[in-house]
Parts: sequence; structure tokens; C-alpha cells
Amino acid sequence: MSGGVDSSVAGYLLREQGYDVVGVTMKVWPQDCISRAEDKCCGPQAVADARGVAHALGIPHYVVDEADQFERVVIDYFSTEYQAGRTPNPCVMCNEKLKFGSLWEKAEALGCDYIATGHYAIIEHHADRAVLRKGVDPRKDQSYFLFSLRQPQLQRALTPLGGMSKPAIREIARSLGLKVAEKVDSQEICFVPGNDYKAFLRSHLGENEFHRGGIYDLSGEFLGEHGGLELFTIGQRKGLPGGSAQPRYVVDLDPATNRVIVGSAEDLVSEEFEIDRVNWVSRGALEEPSEVTVKIRYSHPGTRATVTPLEGNRASLRLHEPQKAVTPGQAAVFYENDVVLGGGWICRQTALVPA
Repeated sequence: MSGGVDSSVAGYLLREQGYDVVGVTMKVWPQDCISRAEDKCCGPQAVADARGVAHALGIPHYVVDEADQFERVVIDYFSTEYQAGRTPNPCVMCNEKLKFGSLWEKAEALGCDYIATGHYAIIEHHADRAVLRKGVDPRKDQSYFLFSLRQPQLQRALTPLGGMSKPAIREIARSLGLKVAEKVDSQEICFVPGNDYKAFLRSHLGENEFHRGGIYDLSGEFLGEHGGLELFTIGQRKGLPGGSAQPRYVVDLDPATNRVIVGSAEDLVSEEFEIDRVNWVSRGALEEPSEVTVKIRYSHPGTRATVTPLEGNRASLRLHEPQKAVTPGQAAVFYENDVVLGGGWICRQTALVPA
């Protein structure tokens, strides 16, 4: 229970379905986050809201301290990915390693059979495996963030909101008199105050840990210095030298040389890339090239592609229509209709400009 309306209504729905529900809130705030994120799910107000909802629903409530694990698994990953010239997705990592990972030990200690969350996704339980599907509300679907869950995790997971819309969930909360019924959804990373990841990295890493270097165009011409590879991501326009006849964008980041490579909008377009650490979610590993719909980031609408399994838990994706800003470090998740077939992490390609 995060203290928001979604997990609150999820608890109510499961109670009504006859489950013996136990509310658990993870305390995940590290010391350098708590003072600036009081209103987030990593802040103390969230714990108070979750406790109030549990009391209103008549279910027990526990707080488990996952701060050290969150620091190691999520925040350190977040920082090191930027240092490596990749753009991280901490929500996927938190789901896999904490919410459906280390929390299971606590759930077992409480005598629980499942971990349930307020995610907008559908998990169907079959005799031999679980199938992950998109939530029915396309504006809220969160199946993308669950692609890395393994079958044992999915088989003991419940997502009761997957078949519902957000307005319907708020209406249920209003009918129950829950004070979180009108609570605003956070659109930000929970541990990054003001959604300013650069300020967070400066605070968490310190200026001396930034990887400074040069900004170059695709011809290899030096354009200026930059204050840290961590301050850039593929597709970015801000913070680049001016003086060009057309807008410049970050098209590549080279952690080996700390170079930021810039080009035109056309240079952002990709039609083929590879992913690693592939997880085949709902129907087992594909044996042959298959046509799928792939999302290259959470906000991406999806596009048709051919996925080809490779050795070493990798796969290649050929996009039927080239897409902009295919970003290393982000997840590429592929679907067959509304079923999540699998996904993996976008790899960095060969450097566009030789060192």
C-alpha cells in the first residue's frame, strides 16, 4: 500500500472477493531523499495515508523497512546507468527486485500466498503459467513496468485493477469515504524531488563523480565542453552549443571517451537494435523470428517489429517503421495483441563517431 488511491482500492476489492488481506507499506526513503519528498510514496505522509486506509478497511497494516535495499538496488542502479551513458528505468527495477522480490520473504512470514498491487495490468493464472496482459484502460496500462517479472513472481501476484478505469476506481474510493479518493497521481520518479534528476545526481553522487568531456558532431568536429555525461540522454536538445542552422539533438553518448555526440532530428532515427537480459514472460521463449508490437519506452504508443532471438539471452528487433530516440538503458517490451510476450534492455550500438 503506497498511500495512493490505486493500492487502497485494490485492497478493498480483494477483501470483497474473500481474500484475507494484509496491508504492507515499504519504507524506502534514504536519508538524502526524505526531507525533500514528504509528499511522495517514499515519504512519511504516504505511510500515514496507507495506515489510515487500512484502518478504514478493517485490515492489519505493517511497515517494512526496505531503505537499504532500495538504496542498493534502485538508487545505485539509477546513478550508475547515467554514468554509463544509459537512461535508466527505476520503476521496472523496483517492481522486479523489491515489490515482487525481497518483499516476498515478508509476505511469507505473514502467512500470505500472494502479493497484490495497484498496477493497471492483468495477470491471468493458468495451471502451468501466468499470462501478463495490458490493462484495459490504455491511458493507465502499466504492463510495460512488469515485463521483467519471472513466472514464479507472476504466479503469486494479483493485480485487481487491470480490468478497470481510473474514474471507476476513484468512484469506489469516494463511496467508501476514503480520504485518498482525490489524491493526485504522481507523474514523477518517487525519489527524485521536482522530477529534477540532474539535481538528484549532483546531490547523490557529488560533482566530482560526473564524467566531463567534449561535445562533438557526427563529423567528429569538437563543439564544446560538457559538465558530465550524466546530464544528457538520447534525444535531448537543451544544454547543447548553439550556432547551428538546424536544431541539434543528442544522438549518442560514448562512456568510453565521455563524448556527447549531436546531430539532426533525422540522425535520431533507428530501424534496428538489440536488447539483452531478455525475459520471455507469458508464452516461453520464441524460437523463430516473429512479428510483434514493441514499445521502446513507457510513453511510446507501440510499433510493429520483427523480433529475432539471439544467443546469450539477447534478441534483435527490426522496426517496420523507423523510430526516433531508441535509447540505451530503456526497456523494449513486445506484445502480441494485449499479451506481454517479453522484453529486454536496449543495448548501446557501435559508437557513431570513432574516438
